[in-house]
Amino acid sequence: MDLKLNKREINMSKNISSTTTLVLASNNKHKIEEFKQEFCDYNVLSLSDIGFTDEIEENGTTFAENSLIKAKAIYKFLKLKNISALIVADDSGLCVDALNGAPGVYSARFGGNHDSAASRKKLLEVMQGKTDRNARFTCLITLMYPDQTYKTFEGICEGKILDHEDGTSDFGYNNLFYSYALKKTFGNATVEERLKENHRGKAIEKLKQELLKYCKK
Repeated sequence: MDLKLNKREINMSKNISSTTTLVLASNNKHKIEEFKQEFCDYNVLSLSDIGFTDEIEENGTTFAENSLIKAKAIYKFLKLKNISALIVADDSGLCVDALNGAPGVYSARFGGNHDSAASRKKLLEVMQGKTDRNARFTCLITLMYPDQTYKTFEGICEGKILDHEDGTSDFGYNNLFYSYALKKTFGNATVEERLKENHRGKAIEKLKQELLKYCKK
């Protein structure tokens, strides 16, 4: 791990505030865009923005454990560079009742290493003949403060697994997950609908309320 600040990082560190900057423990473009849209009053930075290039081993057995592992890794990195900021990390996945909660924390790797199409195919295969199709998406967000204390926020979206793909999304399990709230699959939902009803959107709303209280202190 390179602890020296390059010119880009020096300029970046000058613009970091411990109250108005959110360092997101991700380089996922969709997630970063979502957070920037939801937290337009904050300076949202990705891992690449802060120069973090290490692989974080997510070896937890729960969404909460993996989320905290990522937050701690970023906190340690920023602390070594004398940078103080709010850190946001999340972990999420699909939990299917008939599979005893699987794929769970292994959702992204269920059919291979982050291969959404392969994961959907495998899910259809293992769900053949299952009468209980109930499932839920769960998101666990960890907000870590500059003093390393933290709070967690959970969002859950209930639904069921279809026996065929229905939708135009190539991301995750969107075409297989039928949301009870939306009465359609995530694959057929608009971005606005998903933000309002999906698991991450619900966790983000709780995070927003906490940040409002934090900024008023």
